[in-house]
Amino acid sequence: MGSHAAPHHLRPPFLLVSVAAALVAALLWLPRADGAPARTDACGSTAVRLPRGDCGPFWQVLAEDFNGARVPLGSFSDCDHRVDTSGAHCGGLRGTFRDNWWAYPTGWPDTARSRGREVVGVYHPEDTVSVGPAANGDGRMFVRMWRPADGGPVHSAAVVPRAVMDMTYGKYSARIKVTKAAPGYKSAWLHYGGGCEMDHPEGEWTGPLSSFHHPCGGGEQGYFPGSDDWTDWHTVSTEWTPGHVRFFVDGRETGHDTRGVPDSPLSWVMQNESALEGPGAAPGSSAQIDITWVAAYAYGWK
Repeated sequence: MGSHAAPHHLRPPFLLVSVAAALVAALLWLPRADGAPARTDACGSTAVRLPRGDCGPFWQVLAEDFNGARVPLGSFSDCDHRVDTSGAHCGGLRGTFRDNWWAYPTGWPDTARSRGREVVGVYHPEDTVSVGPAANGDGRMFVRMWRPADGGPVHSAAVVPRAVMDMTYGKYSARIKVTKAAPGYKSAWLHYGGGCEMDHPEGEWTGPLSSFHHPCGGGEQGYFPGSDDWTDWHTVSTEWTPGHVRFFVDGRETGHDTRGVPDSPLSWVMQNESALEGPGAAPGSSAQIDITWVAAYAYGWK
């Protein structure tokens, strides 16, 4: 959430000392900066399909593939009930979607306004968020942000899985693709509060997909590049455990930090908004991200 300082270059990995070690590193994706093989996520796979069941210390509490569901535009409305609490809900939703999902209410400003950007956004879940089948029949949540032709604010969207609101620790995963990119639109999916912030994935949709960790109490942010292209399908995961936050893209660890890791309840906000860097969205433009599944897990409840 918010703009970030220029990233620091990561240290190159140490040279591997043997051909055998090189082969192991290749099989386990990429080496970390300290020369050790990169970790895979707790589910042990790239999770192209919705993972079901517990993974290591994580107990699955949400598994949503959006198949068979239809939530038309207009349904994510009347969302200003008990906002930012586990009781938050959208009056326009029905059934399991009302039980499982909330969105930032219509009229809340997005981050660009507090940063003094020329082009800013306002959250409008009622005309940006829907659920239904894609052209190939795959069930998806669609987030289509747009800017009016008259040059008004961008219509932004931040959706929140209710099952993991106000929860300490956990694993948070989704499979996503920007199916229509345009300058001026971005995502910053995050946990934040109390001076702490973990962002994954984050970035303008026309730039790289990255992660950031802002330690509780301040200190230099952690910056972790993950992928060069939002317009390919990616599985993104955050694993938050006592003293550790880890970020994964397509099952491969892309970042790990131990400094100032939060230890109090936070909510997972799947935030999509107007850009904080580069050009603003042009009048009459639009951009879209598709989410084909979402999985979320509690930590250590068993």
